Amino acid sequence: MSCAPGQPCAEGMKRRRAMAVLGVMAILFVALSVASFIDSRGQVVPSDVKYANFDAVEGKRVFQSYNCMGCHTIVGNGGYFGPDLTKLYGKVGPAWLEAFLPSAGSWPTKGAVKLQLQNEAVAADAGVADIEAYLEKYPAANERIARRGGHATAMPNLPLTRSEVGRLIAFLKYTSEMNTEGWPPTPKVDGLTSPYAKPVPGAAQAAVSVTKEAVAASAKPVSTIAQGKMLAEENGCTACHATDRERLVGPGWGGIYGAEVQLADGSTVKRDDAYLTQSILDPDARVVAGFEPGVMPSFAEMLDVDQVAAIVAYIRSLEGK
Repeated sequence: MSCAPGQPCAEGMKRRRAMAVLGVMAILFVALSVASFIDSRGQVVPSDVKYANFDAVEGKRVFQSYNCMGCHTIVGNGGYFGPDLTKLYGKVGPAWLEAFLPSAGSWPTKGAVKLQLQNEAVAADAGVADIEAYLEKYPAANERIARRGGHATAMPNLPLTRSEVGRLIAFLKYTSEMNTEGWPPTPKVDGLTSPYAKPVPGAAQAAVSVTKEAVAASAKPVSTIAQGKMLAEENGCTACHATDRERLVGPGWGGIYGAEVQLADGSTVKRDDAYLTQSILDPDARVVAGFEPGVMPSFAEMLDVDQVAAIVAYIRSLEGK
């Protein structure tokens, strides 16, 4: 394009401005390209995050292999059937996740979380040694235990091995440490006072009724079987063991008492009081064929002799199921 003779011409100035803008954009492009090769740019990277000697990079592979993003989101990406998991580790802590992931079909109880804190690696990563300090440090875990503990979830029990659980927690630890700059945004809900979180009509009256029944029941002597049932529920046993023959994470308790079972080493053993007691105190001593060792924790430090006997009596009572 050229200027008409005798007319003011600004074409040269326009071209110089365009070239200057193009030069600035080229400089920015080169600078951003160079910056993209910097390892972290101030962000945490998966290779730097460990949980109890488990690697976050391997944990991401576990997360992908089980297609967790089909139901859950990470930084808003994924499915919306389940909650966003980006900051979950920082909210509930490692002990709650250790109790939940192997038996995800049931919400962890306080006893189940307390059991995980006996593991020195878990306690060290949590930064606390006892359950009360843990629940104070991770109030979201406390809230989940109080409102959901022992109840069924909408999530299936996944066949996670012990190492896969550790790797998955390492990955969730990494996502919790990411600086998402406030994304995704969360709705402002003021607890149960929000109009979106009103209790079901009649729930308060039902709660009062249940409390009165509990007080009345507490005045009556508790049988050994009833005590065993209560202990099994409080310590999260029923999250992994059904009270009938259904296989969950572990074998169902219905009808197992007195029956012979084949062990992983090829031998057989009778499921009597001695066997069940040993299985509670030292689960890996005699592993049943078809089950992985290292999945069930030991309750030796959690239960005394009478409590173990009560749980065994409760399993014995399920003989006809």
